[in-house]
Amino acid sequence: MSNWIAENRTAVLLTLLAAAVVAAVVLWIRHRKPGNPRPSPPRQPQVHYQAEQMDRLHHRDFEYAVRDLMIRDGCSDAIQVGGAGDNGADVKATDPYGRRWVIQCKHRRAGLSGSAVGTPDLHVLNGTGRPVHHGDVIVLVTNGRFTQPAKEFAQTQRLHLVDRATLAAWAQGQPLWNLLHAFPPPRQPGAAL
Repeated sequence: MSNWIAENRTAVLLTLLAAAVVAAVVLWIRHRKPGNPRPSPPRQPQVHYQAEQMDRLHHRDFEYAVRDLMIRDGCSDAIQVGGAGDNGADVKATDPYGRRWVIQCKHRRAGLSGSAVGTPDLHVLNGTGRPVHHGDVIVLVTNGRFTQPAKEFAQTQRLHLVDRATLAAWAQGQPLWNLLHAFPPPRQPGAAL
């Protein structure tokens, strides 16, 4: 028998390789079968920030921190897009439920004691979040606070505001969608909230 294997080594190796390929295809098909939900991307629990840490960041690093929090929460495609010509978006992401997030970041070096974010910033975000960026969930994040008119405007326009307190809870590990309200339904059929 060992002589036959030695004489037909190529045929034996090709047969073993073919069997491995068939096994891999069968496993892939079973995993992708309708009815077998795909797991959410793994969360990265090591991404946590303290509010004071966020205050010390450069405004561009604040945008990257927000991106990292979205990635931690399962938005594997989250990207930082802020800069000149960003059309009101600093971070874009798709959550595990298929909803597209468009996030504008307003960093205040002085945190809560800095100037409050007002309606002009929300006007820009509201004008571009859905029509330009095709967002389902439109968010303005600050490490500070919002004016009362900004809060009222956001509510009438289905905009989500993340102030310092909400940001602190998010930065410590709560997914942002557990902290906000009134989301559109999932885009992915069968996705559970």
